[in-house]
Amino acid sequence: MPTSTRPKVSAFQKFGNKMMAVFHGMGMPVGPMHLLRVKGRVSGREFTNPVAPVKIDGTMYILQAFPQSDWVKNVRAAGEGTLVRGRKGTAVRLIEVPSQERAAIARVFPTQVPMGAGIFVKNGVVSDKSPAAFERAAAEIPIFRVVPV
Repeated sequence: MPTSTRPKVSAFQKFGNKMMAVFHGMGMPVGPMHLLRVKGRVSGREFTNPVAPVKIDGTMYILQAFPQSDWVKNVRAAGEGTLVRGRKGTAVRLIEVPSQERAAIARVFPTQVPMGAGIFVKNGVVSDKSPAAFERAAAEIPIFRVVPV
């Protein structure tokens, strides 16, 4: 049976993800973090994942450091969800950005979300935390445009 090349979420990351949900539930968002709630493609259950969107010219984008994750598959299947900041949720459509249009978006991620850039390096998605490295790897980074409904 082949082993998965999909990076695993560490116990520390799982704990951090749960803490983000607790802080948001108390109305205390942390840094640039939001929670994204999306229905599972198989179970139909709602799953919540912390995300750190970037904004370019007033448009918000979400990048994913785990390209083969269930999170990405669920977003592709659902195409919509709820973006939560603190206690306020907004229904959104999530539109995947075509790979040829991702470079400029990926390039801004390490400058807008420097703390989040390291997970992309750790997972082998990018070679380093530089904007140029994100731009070079953009075609392999799932990026979704967030459109409020």
